[in-house]
Amino acid sequence: MIETERLILRPWQESEAEILYKYARDPDIGPIAGWQPHTSVENSLEIIRTVFSAPETYAVVLKDTGEPVGSCGIMFADGLHSAAMKPGEAEIGYWIGKLYWGQGLIPEAVNALLSRCFNELALDTVWCGYYEGNNKSKRVCEKSGFKFHHTNHDILSPLGDKRAEHFYIMTKEDYHIMHINRERRIDSGAGD
Repeated sequence: MIETERLILRPWQESEAEILYKYARDPDIGPIAGWQPHTSVENSLEIIRTVFSAPETYAVVLKDTGEPVGSCGIMFADGLHSAAMKPGEAEIGYWIGKLYWGQGLIPEAVNALLSRCFNELALDTVWCGYYEGNNKSKRVCEKSGFKFHHTNHDILSPLGDKRAEHFYIMTKEDYHIMHINRERRIDSGAGD
């Protein structure tokens, strides 16, 4: 379990299939990220049992309500991911229900995952990618301190169509410099 100011990141529970379906059935969420909207509570339950049972996959839970409203996770080179990774690298993925767009919750979750990646899992590099047109995901990459690395064109998405996919990167050095600079701004009274 990972705790942030407004969130708890923890494993999904099978009893949350109905809540997952409530958010994951939205056609504005899955397709732009490369996955089909969930078709039923049973479909969401199957996703919890398979995809969301992977290590380092978390429900994004609001502290205020205790309800999961999205998902995030760390994917390694030996699992399902879209970045070409080497050992010591991972990719962060995420989504959140439309009701919660624009509230900074996913950048908050991503920053917690970055801390886990570099401070606890001792990774060297973390990737983050999004498909062309997913400007909200692009904004998360930028707000979280990732730097643009490259674009792959004509990538076959899990939905079977070809897309451009943009990849951002953060190294352990970038992460530590970013946090040193943040601490300096806070210490000087400039805030964050």
